[in-house]
Amino acid sequence: MRRALTIAGSDSGGGAGIQADLKTFAAYGVFGASALTAITVQNTVSVSAVQVLSAELVRAQIDAVLSDIGADAVKTGMLGSAQVVRAVVDALIAHRPPAVVVDPVMIAKSGSTLLDAEAVVAMREQLLPRADLLTPNAPEAAALTGHEVHSLATAREAALRLHALGPKAVLVKGGHLPGPDVVDLLFDGHHVHELRGPRIVSTHTHGTGCTLASAIAAGLALGVGLEAAVIDARAYVAGAIAHAPGFGRGHGPLDHGWRSRPAAAAR
Repeated sequence: MRRALTIAGSDSGGGAGIQADLKTFAAYGVFGASALTAITVQNTVSVSAVQVLSAELVRAQIDAVLSDIGADAVKTGMLGSAQVVRAVVDALIAHRPPAVVVDPVMIAKSGSTLLDAEAVVAMREQLLPRADLLTPNAPEAAALTGHEVHSLATAREAALRLHALGPKAVLVKGGHLPGPDVVDLLFDGHHVHELRGPRIVSTHTHGTGCTLASAIAAGLALGVGLEAAVIDARAYVAGAIAHAPGFGRGHGPLDHGWRSRPAAAAR
């Protein structure tokens, strides 16, 4: 059985973060382990409190998993502080997992800021060069490059700029960009691939970024090639949105188990 490790914050509402990551790994038949970076008090409406854990505790969790169970892929999400970013980088250098997917979580779906300026610098300078794939949305790509991302053309420029910072590949997600289709741009260092799909109009999109990155990591853990892993992960997320259970008064969670149950029972 293949294994994957998520390094991310919690979501007390269960729709994002560690909870979404582990649900996604399970949906792919991958054994999921976790290293918690922060405890967030949040639901579909807002994030009301965040407690970032110590860098030492985060590093100890990573070491405990990778020195014993191991991982065929590692996915990072919310890291919370520059100290935690550096601890994660040190752990990746020490253990050298086969694949690293970095989801640069900076802003919650509700709009709350989850990463301060010092941590953004640490991520840009130290973590990105360790990534096999970086998966920013448009606002995250803008924050990391210092250039506005508001169109397909500027997203393409951002992918090239981000690749120059060190990751082997970059997926700039197009969910925040206008248009009837969602167009994600995958730059593998040689070519920019446009991955296009119809936009699903829904308020139930809490945790889509976490879920997509985790699905890609699961695919890589299973030995799927990068482009194929991204394409399948996009299909998985689209289905999870389409089958969302409709919970909450704000941005509701996805249905991570939709592939494993009959359509009539999905809701």
